[in-house]
Amino acid sequence: MTFQPPEQFNIADHFLDARVREGKGDRPAVLTDAGTLTYRQVQALANRFGHVLTEAGVGPEQRVMIALPDGPAFVGALFGTLKIGAVVVMVNPELKPEAIEYFYAYTRARVVIAFRDTVGSFRTAARGARHLKTILVVGEQDFEERLARAPVTFDNFPTHRDDAAIWLFSGGTTGQPKAVVQTHTSFANTTECYAKGVIGYSERDVTISVPKLYFGYATGSNLLFPFAVGAATVLFPEAATPDVLFRKIGRFRPTILVNVPTMINQMVSHPGAAAQDLYCLRLATSAGEPLPVELYHRWRRAFGVELLDGLGTAEMWHIFISNRPGQVRPGTLGTVVPGFEVKVCDDDGRELPGGEVGALWVRGDSRAIGYWQQMDKTKQGFRGEWYVSGDMVRRDADGYFTYCGRADDLLKVSGKWLAPQEVENCLLQHPAVKEVAVVGVVGEHGLVKPHAFVVATAAHHGLAEELQAFVRERLEPYKYPREVIFLDALPRTHLGKVDRARLRRA
Repeated sequence: MTFQPPEQFNIADHFLDARVREGKGDRPAVLTDAGTLTYRQVQALANRFGHVLTEAGVGPEQRVMIALPDGPAFVGALFGTLKIGAVVVMVNPELKPEAIEYFYAYTRARVVIAFRDTVGSFRTAARGARHLKTILVVGEQDFEERLARAPVTFDNFPTHRDDAAIWLFSGGTTGQPKAVVQTHTSFANTTECYAKGVIGYSERDVTISVPKLYFGYATGSNLLFPFAVGAATVLFPEAATPDVLFRKIGRFRPTILVNVPTMINQMVSHPGAAAQDLYCLRLATSAGEPLPVELYHRWRRAFGVELLDGLGTAEMWHIFISNRPGQVRPGTLGTVVPGFEVKVCDDDGRELPGGEVGALWVRGDSRAIGYWQQMDKTKQGFRGEWYVSGDMVRRDADGYFTYCGRADDLLKVSGKWLAPQEVENCLLQHPAVKEVAVVGVVGEHGLVKPHAFVVATAAHHGLAEELQAFVRERLEPYKYPREVIFLDALPRTHLGKVDRARLRRA
């Protein structure tokens, strides 16, 4: 199951305009607290954005930086950029000026579309940006008047299926984010393989997401996937918290919740969890970080909603290993999504037999072009048709994959391999542990030892020794954390993942 687009192919047409041609123009597309936009209204908004960007001097293949909160303007800006043949670069609208300066220089964006309430940092950072022509500010009178005057029709630029469509930024925990250049084909292909083939998106679905749209996981699951079938997406600008999510779910009654382990933990730990009615949800997905098996069971006990863990990367755009509705095996990532091929290899690229831990190799028609201005890393990660992710996995006899950590996260302790996730999952079973991350720290004799960084729900006095004993009783003795360090919160990357590199330096 793969998607074979024609040579002239634009995903703004594929995901948006095609719904109007199919007679779904009056179906609800975007649901917000302020009201509902239909597919026809979203198309008109995107066309207006296309005209405004063209008037601002943006041409095909040039980058447009979108720094907007989730809402109709983000959707209009994204599809409007694609319509003119330009390339979407999505960034967190809450970035600080220093980070924005890096993105300006790295992407050479010609235009930034920012929001009135957060544009200050983008203007501050723009002082030394040589390639930036202008900042369009959603919510300011001048821009809103220009948008209102723009025509509601637009002739899409005839992009090639292999043209760059969207830059996605890696969630790496070391160095600056690197751009993964993804094509129009990739987004359509994964939609067919995963969204339709595994999750079964249909026009009856309503989606809601914890990650924001600038994160590729949400760009797919909470925008492109529902738009591919004429479904609706719930968008809200405020940060996702358990209280916000419970309130939005109560109001909009979504059928698919796009989630991450951190928020799953917060939702099941919420004092009012038992009183929540989430039965409108037919399923929830989890990605971005490993989902501990204990957290899976807590979710099921709390809400009774099916939870599908999976693995994807920006380099292969979105999820290519996933559990399936009705076929979940807790503690695993699931099986390979049809349309992709995955193998487990040793350091020399030789495929390993089932049950052995090795590097994940994946191929399929969603493979990126490469990393922008990172040829060495492109050659290291992209090997012919295959992408070598750096994730370490194990495949069982039934084809289910278990995540064993990143290659640089696995620890050699007392001469034996240790997956940090195993210790983390054990510690999460202790009632005093709210969140935990285990990393390897080099000791005074040059030996690596596991250290646990814990966000606790109880007083710390005597808890470190108790947690060490808790692990020793349940796992092999060498796996217990030699140090337990308590934090108010775990440090996180720009994509919300635990920043393990920063913990190693702590």
